[in-house]
Amino acid sequence: MNQTLEILFGLFGGLAIFIFGMNMMSECLQKAAGEKMKAILGVLTRNPVMGVLAGALATAVLQSSSATTVMVIGFVSAGLMTLPQGISVILGANIGTTITAQIIAFKISDYIYLIIFLGFLLSFIVKSEKVKNIGQTIFAFGLLFLGIETMGDVMKPLASSPVFLDMIERVSDIPVLGVAVGTLMTLVVQSSSATIAVLQNFATQAGPDGVTSVLGLAGAIPILLGDNIGTTITAVLASIGQSKNAKRTAVAHCVFNITGCFLFIWFIGPFADFIAWLSPKGPEVEVISRQIANAHTTFNIVMTLIWLPLIWLMVKIVMRLIPDGKDQKVETKEPVFLDEKMVNQPAAALQMVARETLRCSDIVGKMVKEIKDAVKKRDKKMLAKIKEESETVHYLQGKIMEYLTNMFSSGVLTEEQATQTAGLMYVLSDIERIGSLCTEVGANLTENLDQKYEYSEEALEDVSESLNMIEEIYEKALQLIKTGNASDVQKIMEKKEKIQNLDLQMRKSHMIRVSEGKCKAELTSSFAKILHDIDRMKNSCTNIADIAIQKVNVPYFIGNMEKNKTK
Repeated sequence: MNQTLEILFGLFGGLAIFIFGMNMMSECLQKAAGEKMKAILGVLTRNPVMGVLAGALATAVLQSSSATTVMVIGFVSAGLMTLPQGISVILGANIGTTITAQIIAFKISDYIYLIIFLGFLLSFIVKSEKVKNIGQTIFAFGLLFLGIETMGDVMKPLASSPVFLDMIERVSDIPVLGVAVGTLMTLVVQSSSATIAVLQNFATQAGPDGVTSVLGLAGAIPILLGDNIGTTITAVLASIGQSKNAKRTAVAHCVFNITGCFLFIWFIGPFADFIAWLSPKGPEVEVISRQIANAHTTFNIVMTLIWLPLIWLMVKIVMRLIPDGKDQKVETKEPVFLDEKMVNQPAAALQMVARETLRCSDIVGKMVKEIKDAVKKRDKKMLAKIKEESETVHYLQGKIMEYLTNMFSSGVLTEEQATQTAGLMYVLSDIERIGSLCTEVGANLTENLDQKYEYSEEALEDVSESLNMIEEIYEKALQLIKTGNASDVQKIMEKKEKIQNLDLQMRKSHMIRVSEGKCKAELTSSFAKILHDIDRMKNSCTNIADIAIQKVNVPYFIGNMEKNKTK
């Protein structure tokens, strides 16, 4: 095979193994971390310093600053985080992403296959889901280094190529060119970690003298700066079609890295000297990988320290770049919180699902109040509005179910997350059913109004009283889901019995009214349907309470995020 083709195939093949291992490790770490990831998200918004810390930790778990940035953009777009809070998390994400380079700098080439084998054994033999996830993480970790080793082997001939050495010399002499190369590489592979891995591997190749690096630290730093700029494109793409604040969050990520590049590019030499002093000593080809990792970490820490007290200024800058105006409003029928880009990040995506479910529950709660007034006033317009709201809830339920189906099919959920999510789907179905039953009550009433049949005032008072009880039991059931506090369970069960007794009493009272000529006999079937629908509402409310008793509740999904947002 032609040597050039062999190098290209080896380079791309090694890169493919690296990226696959990186993505696999990210997915498995999320599963293994489980509740820890949720705890990290729970402190996202306490204050800027905690935001930076949470961003760094989340990125360490996700093994991708782009993934964290996309997650933050989704939160900001959904209104779960403010713009300053989102910016603080992104600052931390830039620090967290440097961990990958630090890991790569360790020389474990002699143990790669042992690591892969141990990971395989754990994931293949052990039945425990958590241990399996740990095993797959170890396996992916080994693949990551296998990809690095493959790239390093095929790059060795390049170190002796006069043409390539001339290109490297140009990049080293012209920092702006190095920045452009780093930016382009990251844009192509869509992974800053992959770019840095290639950079670290190539830098470890010895030059013509066999001692010094073919690239050198001063030549690597501009490419490193370009890598930081290139990684911002993922955030920009994720913000397309999102709210203005989401776009501003993406722009803030760009501003952070571009200003850093502009600042550091004037001090490449002194910066390289400082990193060399800071890093372990030894032959350049042996220590340069660590030097590049340290340069990456130092750059992001310094820029974070600069921008952290200036978040207010960052907000002003992005507000100026993307000014307020007529923001595109989301149609009420469309999901507000769901973000397809977050499907592979379950801890974050499930928060979105919980919020969209709560939105549905609020719409249905409004419908229960409205149906009472519609019954009393015999208002056809109000009844038509209730029907439209029911259609909206039905549509939203379908969208949420589709979103969750995508999550289940992608295999990103842990066993605990899957159990909780199944419970939430059950709750959502009952919420939607209550909304549909409100429409059915309205339809029965409308039909009789059209036929000029009139219920007596006593009959309407009975229906209204029953709906009042439904409203109370629905609110208590939702409160149980929202808080996870089971103290109101007994009250819900007492209300359930009262509604049952009232149902029997209303049927009896109706027959008495018919016999006395106060109600038309033709209304009996319709009245019975209304009472039956109210009884089904009651059953759905108690179903929601039963699920809450089984420890399925919103705090599991949202945690402390909403509380922190209001601080």
